[in-house]
Amino acid sequence: MKKFSISDIENLIGIKAHTIRAWENRYDLVPPKRTPTNIRYYDEEDLKVLLNIVALNENGYKISKIASMSREHISTLVKQFKTDWKNDSVQILNLSNAAIEYNEDSFSETLGGCIKEMGLIKAMDIVLFPFMKKIGMLWQTGTIDPSHEHFASNLIRDRIIVEIDKVKKPKRKDPKRFLLFLPEKEMHETGLLFARYLLKKCGHETLYLGAEIPYADLKKVVDSYKPDYAFIVLTSLNLGRDPNKVISKVMDTLNVPLLVAGSLISEFDVLVKDQLKPLKNVCDMVEFLEDL
Repeated sequence: MKKFSISDIENLIGIKAHTIRAWENRYDLVPPKRTPTNIRYYDEEDLKVLLNIVALNENGYKISKIASMSREHISTLVKQFKTDWKNDSVQILNLSNAAIEYNEDSFSETLGGCIKEMGLIKAMDIVLFPFMKKIGMLWQTGTIDPSHEHFASNLIRDRIIVEIDKVKKPKRKDPKRFLLFLPEKEMHETGLLFARYLLKKCGHETLYLGAEIPYADLKKVVDSYKPDYAFIVLTSLNLGRDPNKVISKVMDTLNVPLLVAGSLISEFDVLVKDQLKPLKNVCDMVEFLEDL
């Protein structure tokens, strides 16, 4: 069974360590276990309970009240929130818990419920992109394993592909051609697949190349496909702390208007350039593509 330090728990549940210790000291709420050498730790069952406590607290229950409940009662109350698909904080916690447990059924149920209730665009905006950002940060800090992130991102990826297949592309007089790809060292396809979904809904044409496309291949593709726009998504810190270097290299290689989205674009300043359109969030993506 995996052991978590209090800093791991802080990252996983989004509550500061001093607050967790205060809950322990004041209410004896989820006291940590100790190793033979007296090092404090929490196990997976403790993590589940703490995730449930946070869910109740964020939905109006005071900690003093939660502390008087049994673990079974806490779990029962949280299950009542589980199908409140528009409650983003609860659904992000549900996805986090399912990912940590590698529970595909639970993860898929939450994922499907959010998309069915809100639609893919809103679900991506308020639940799935924030969840992916959180889970990526957790594995980068060593709180969870890379396999947890791969488990979650692949299930989301598969579901977006299903949603793409469901779209009946509308006919339009002037569809644009988009080349969609991820540059070298970028492998996270979630945002790029979502862009493909949006483009299909708007009636545009796409050539989807996927992840880690060598720069040497791109010019040949452009010469053959002749896109009106290229579209990339930058999320991986493997690309370095300055996404402008990657953007410049892509633009120099392609020489076509470039749309760029992803968490790196929302977190860092992008240099203003002709033929470059940064899209910092879902709303930017939707508005730009619908206005074409």
